[in-house]
Amino acid sequence: MVLEYDTACESFEWDIPEAYNLPSVIESHADAFGDRVAVRFLSQAGDRTERTYDDLRRDMNRFANALADLGVGSGDRVMHLFPRHPDAFAIQLGALKRGALLVPCSSMLKPKDIAFRASDCEASTVVAHASLTDMVEPVLDETPLSTTICLDGDPDGWHSFAELLADRAADHDGPMVGADDPMSINYTSGTTGQPKPVLHRHRWMRCFELVNGPYWWGLSGDEDLSDELMWATTGTGWAKWFWSPVGVGLTTGATQLLYDGDFDPETFLDVMADEGVTRLCAVPTQYRLFAQRDLSTWDLALTDALSAGEPLNREPIEAFEEAVGVTPRDGYGQTETVALVTNYPGIEVKEGSMGKPTPGMGTTIIDTMDEAAVDDGEIGEIAVPVDCPGIFDGYYQKPNLDEKTFSGEYYRTGDLASRDDDGYFFFEGRADDIIISAGYRIGPFEVEDALVSHPTVTEAAAVASPHDERGNVVKAYVVLAAGYEGSDDLADEITAFMKEETAPYKYPRRIEFVDDLPKTSSGKIRRIELREQEQATFGD
Repeated sequence: MVLEYDTACESFEWDIPEAYNLPSVIESHADAFGDRVAVRFLSQAGDRTERTYDDLRRDMNRFANALADLGVGSGDRVMHLFPRHPDAFAIQLGALKRGALLVPCSSMLKPKDIAFRASDCEASTVVAHASLTDMVEPVLDETPLSTTICLDGDPDGWHSFAELLADRAADHDGPMVGADDPMSINYTSGTTGQPKPVLHRHRWMRCFELVNGPYWWGLSGDEDLSDELMWATTGTGWAKWFWSPVGVGLTTGATQLLYDGDFDPETFLDVMADEGVTRLCAVPTQYRLFAQRDLSTWDLALTDALSAGEPLNREPIEAFEEAVGVTPRDGYGQTETVALVTNYPGIEVKEGSMGKPTPGMGTTIIDTMDEAAVDDGEIGEIAVPVDCPGIFDGYYQKPNLDEKTFSGEYYRTGDLASRDDDGYFFFEGRADDIIISAGYRIGPFEVEDALVSHPTVTEAAAVASPHDERGNVVKAYVVLAAGYEGSDDLADEITAFMKEETAPYKYPRRIEFVDDLPKTSSGKIRRIELREQEQATFGD
């Protein structure tokens, strides 16, 4: 689906039925095209299975009936902890049909993270895969978790998901759930502190259908999707799972691929080619590693390639354009929102740009001090009007955070950007990540983007490092590509290269070679750790 950008913005309407909920959408899909494959699942061992939309409906209702018998109902918090799995959607949908709130958890978390989330939102139920129950067992006694359900297993004290579904009725009259009823508590990545419990209502899924579907994926349920196969490589515990597999795949009625193997660039490219994936969404790190292979040796059916999580550097974009004839398109948003800025299908992709604000969201850039709109070319904070339906309703039982977050005219994302005179946004970093050196405001991403264009550099993080004369200078932590070793000579070479690539005040005056960068479990760089390290080393 492609509309001229200005026309799309002018014609956009927030059409959110009062009775909207995702289980009803699945019921409708099953009635309309129940034999269409919803999930094509491929295991790392090569085993495959499929679930049609009719299968999803039946298993959703069976699990809802099982939860009802276990006493799980409206308002209860149901944590889930499982890898990409053919029954993932049925579990989520069944809980939603009971009026429960989903609390997704990543398999990369630790027991202490599970304990924090369970206690913070007072979750009473957890559904965990057999391979992950050892993350839950150690903290059961210190959390409100009392109902435990195991996927693909039946350890002592746990209910078996398969046995719960056996002989259950395939229809369910659950509580009435509407667009304004709570749906999920999605915890943030915790890039700058403790994860926050983001409360979303059922309308969130409709907003994805209205915004992310057409204005990022280029997919709409009004079109024939029979020849499309979408693949979002995200895990089930992240908001990105709701952004794409749930919020776009299920709402539009598309067919999507789930692959449970660990990331390996050659394997993922093999899967993409063998399965005939037409639309891909991956993270920048994956694109960077794809680009280090000879992409022309794979026969890819891609018509669209999307990137999210952090801005995508120029090298993988150029590699995909040259080898596949597809330009990867960035999309930007948060756990708290739908897509706020995207390289919308049909518009020109500008190198280094996040794209343009999505229709209907009212996304703008404001001054961090007085919330006034900034001029083109100035750095400010990305913000969305607080009454926009496409953002969250608050933090679960955190009135102090809500008061701070919604006290002004805008929901302030904490992310910095600039805008050119064509309306394109350019990411400059987190508000806390901005580097002020000799009075200049420097966004870390521009520095990092230039650094990774050097042939020896795989990853980089730029942070403020205290300096007696300039206040701060730019410090670069650099991860080298295979076959290279850090040295003073290489640091000098990179410094000279950066002086040619960036403005004179932006090049890193300090470079440190490291084996890896500190990251959240979702893969985002924790620059706060590097800043604290610099403060400890060079601060007063």
